[in-house]
Formats: sequence, C-alpha cells, structure tokens
Amino acid sequence: QVRLMESGGGSVQAGGSLRLSCQASRFATCMAWFRQAPGKEREWIAYIYTREPVMDYADSVKGRFTISKDKSMTAVNLQMNSLKPDDTAVYFCAADWTYCGLEERRYAIWGQGTQVNVSS
Repeated sequence: QVRLMESGGGSVQAGGSLRLSCQASRFATCMAWFRQAPGKEREWIAYIYTREPVMDYADSVKGRFTISKDKSMTAVNLQMNSLKPDDTAVYFCAADWTYCGLEERRYAIWGQGTQVNVSS
C-alpha cells in the first residue's frame, strides 16, 4: 500500500509564505496538490510529472505557488508565496501512475491533508 504524508501546513498572515511537502512511500508517475476550503468542493491546484519537467497550475495560484520534486522523485513540495485569506484550506497531496491532470477522481492515492490558515 502506497502512502502519502503531507507536512508544512500552519498559520500565516496575508502576504506570507508557506512550504508544503508530500512524501510518498514509493515512486509515482504523477503527484499533485488539491485543496478544500470550508463549505467548498475540493479543487485542483497543481501537478507535476516526477520523471519529466512537466507541471501545471490552476489559475488561482499561478505565479504565486511553485510545485517541485526532489531528486528521489518520491517527494514533491509546494512553495506558496503571497498567500491570501482565500488560500485557507486543507491541502491534500495525491499520486497516480497512469494519470496526471486536474480530475480528482482519477488519482489513486491520497494523503490525509494539512491545514493552511491565512489571516488578513
């Protein structure tokens, strides 16, 4: 059973930065970040292919968030800059071996989530 473990959540003031990390127990072709704000559906934020320099971002975070992978290709990070109160959510890491995109239901493995709170 592959497991994902997120870390790095916390509280920050608007304009601040946080760095999230997701460690997989073994290699996955694609790793992604989603988030779910209170009362809202879970939304895709970014994905990255672990073996190729291919990544994409949702418009809501483009230019502020950066997804990256480490050399082991079993961990990804999400650097979040210029945070806004609207970024407050539980952030989830997801992984899959045959799909890389924005469709939540197509990811096979999910982490437990890490809370990010951005105050104004």
